Amino acid sequence: MKIYPVILSGGSGTRLWPLSRAVLPKQMLPLVTGQTMLQETSLRLHGRPQLMAPLIVCGNEHRFLVAEQMRAIGIAPLGILLEPEGRNTAPAVATAAHFLQGIDADAVMLVLPADHVINDIDAFYAAIEQAAVMVEQGALATFGIVPTGPETGYGYIQSGAATDAPQCYKVDRFVEKPDRATAQDFIAAGNYYWNSGMFLFRAASYLNELQEFAPAIAVASAEAMAKGYRDLDFCRLDEAAFKACPSDSIDYAVMEHTRHAIVVPADIGWSDVGSWTALWDVQPHDANHNATRGDVYLDDVSGSLVRAESRIVAVVGVKDLVVVETADAVLVAHKDQVQRVKQIVEHLKKEGRTEHLHHTKVYRPWGCYEGIDIGDRFQVKRITVNPGGKLSLQMHHHRAEHWIVVSGTARVTCGDTVSLLTENESTYIPIGMNHRLENPGKLPLHLIEVQSGSYLGEDDIVRFEDVYKRS
Repeated sequence: MKIYPVILSGGSGTRLWPLSRAVLPKQMLPLVTGQTMLQETSLRLHGRPQLMAPLIVCGNEHRFLVAEQMRAIGIAPLGILLEPEGRNTAPAVATAAHFLQGIDADAVMLVLPADHVINDIDAFYAAIEQAAVMVEQGALATFGIVPTGPETGYGYIQSGAATDAPQCYKVDRFVEKPDRATAQDFIAAGNYYWNSGMFLFRAASYLNELQEFAPAIAVASAEAMAKGYRDLDFCRLDEAAFKACPSDSIDYAVMEHTRHAIVVPADIGWSDVGSWTALWDVQPHDANHNATRGDVYLDDVSGSLVRAESRIVAVVGVKDLVVVETADAVLVAHKDQVQRVKQIVEHLKKEGRTEHLHHTKVYRPWGCYEGIDIGDRFQVKRITVNPGGKLSLQMHHHRAEHWIVVSGTARVTCGDTVSLLTENESTYIPIGMNHRLENPGKLPLHLIEVQSGSYLGEDDIVRFEDVYKRS
């Protein structure tokens, strides 16, 4: 049996602010190890003979980040499907099912969120093999995490009668997130499992059930895929059809209604890393049960998570805190109150601020830039252009730019003139002048950009030509 992993890489991860932002959500971040969560998910699937290259579903704004992160770990995805906007998991998986059926009519899909931790890989594969026995008979399998306590942050799955395959049970019901007393009753009953949001089924089986129980999603997702088109290395779903698709989860649209749902208990060292406390749980602890990352100084601190991204963070005489520092924001919260982080994000949105959208370092398909300083009529940025990277041919109505090369080689187009600049050389781009920056070399290009003018917003860019096909 060939199994096609489908990695769902949508979502904004607002509960992990200030590290997770809209344009750089938690699945794109190295939260637990040196690899990002998307990379970890992809790597744990790599090299198994039954598993094909992954198909990744993500938002349009994350497409170049996904492609670059996969390139960095040497994994070529089967495809990258771009959602015009998030419509929950049922439509995302439906479009992936249509994509796979165009390759293999008997395709079996292993649906995985991109942002989960799985520590026991062997147990994970054992659960997949157990589920595959019933999937061959037409079942739609979900993986129920063996609970370690009365968790109120997860939905639950109640297992029913045994099936013909070992460790595979019919699903009696799905249960919403319970209160603590109900969760304790579930644990005592012994046949309730955390709902992991991971699935194994044939693409055809899922689409058949979707047609029966959620026909509007079935029709819209089929149209979005049929009218989709290739764009560089991406597959763009038809915008109008996909936006018209009802928004619903796999559970609500299919799994709660189908007669073919089974659950496979999985004791795999799993976490969805859905909060700062959950991240503290899965990280190594010191002798005082602290989890740290970055330049951190602790004195008489216990049970805390402290993370420094850009400077030293010193914490003295406290316990059970979460302290997270980034270049433009600091979070301090008690571990019991981390679910309220989402309220901070809502506040930032209402105030029209940008700290929930992006970091001071902003990634682009050609590299990245980072704000260093900003004031009245000026802004300073640190720019990195990857080898072979090429910014669009563009102009600005309201600002001039000065570029100083720190290291590497820059090919600069300014009007009709093309020149090469190397370390310690600089150039000036007047207001209204067509210009382009490229890195023709084998090493990253680092330069300092000084902008000056009456308006310095990123929307003051008129693009004439762009190899990345951005508008």
